[in-house]
Amino acid sequence: MLQSMTGFGKTSGQIGGKTIDVEIRSLNSKQLDLNMRLPHSYYAIEPEIRTLIPNLLDRGKVDLYINIAGTENKSKISLNKAVAKEYAKEFKSLAKDLNEKDIQYLPLILRMPDVFKSEEKAEKKELEAVLALVRKAAELVTKFRQQEGKSLRKDIESHLAVIEGNEKKIAKMDSSRIEKLRERLLAKINEGVSGRNVDMNRFEQEIIYYIEKFDINEEKARLRTHCNYFRTTMNEPNGGRKLGFIVQEIGREINTIGSKANDAEIQKHVVEMKDELEKIKEQLLNIL
Repeated sequence: MLQSMTGFGKTSGQIGGKTIDVEIRSLNSKQLDLNMRLPHSYYAIEPEIRTLIPNLLDRGKVDLYINIAGTENKSKISLNKAVAKEYAKEFKSLAKDLNEKDIQYLPLILRMPDVFKSEEKAEKKELEAVLALVRKAAELVTKFRQQEGKSLRKDIESHLAVIEGNEKKIAKMDSSRIEKLRERLLAKINEGVSGRNVDMNRFEQEIIYYIEKFDINEEKARLRTHCNYFRTTMNEPNGGRKLGFIVQEIGREINTIGSKANDAEIQKHVVEMKDELEKIKEQLLNIL
């Protein structure tokens, strides 16, 4: 089943008088790019979340937010003066080296990491409940991705059908193409020899040579095979990368047909197939 890398999931839970909101958003990305915003009291489970998310969502640009709401949630925040003083010392040293004056250090210091610390520590039971909410939100993202994947598949199927339709048209045209080539070559030979007898055995040998040079039967067969393989792969989980490789092979066969056919009418169908293939490539950028 195709899945989009675009997804959204949000869930909430009541834990010890607190309302915990977990929200996950995902967009397309070649790898997993996980960004998290957690309350200080949940920093202890950050490594577990970073292990959990890849297993549930595989890849994509994932933003995860956990927020605490509730009248009983009164976290005690204190200023870490020792850390703040170290920042002040470094800022002053840097300003001196750069010969900068009149710099307001305090606003900069207050934005630095670890200047504020939370005195509240979440209990193990609360942390486990938060992890459960993260799993649930990730499951909702997966459902969203699956729904989007159905729409993407329908669109991709339509483009693939156009490619296959053009291949069938080319196959019909190809049956008469060789005969036209034979007639064109014979006309050129008759024109060149000015009515003299033509060695038909040698002529047939040349025809065979040109037929082998311009024959596209293998390319048409491989194109059909790749299209069928593409459809089969769309049923596999997380097959986006594999589909990308198959698309490359489809493109290679289309290009070879265009270069070997040496026929203006066939080339029109080749151009249309290339256009549809580009549309498929664009959609695959968002396929998991």
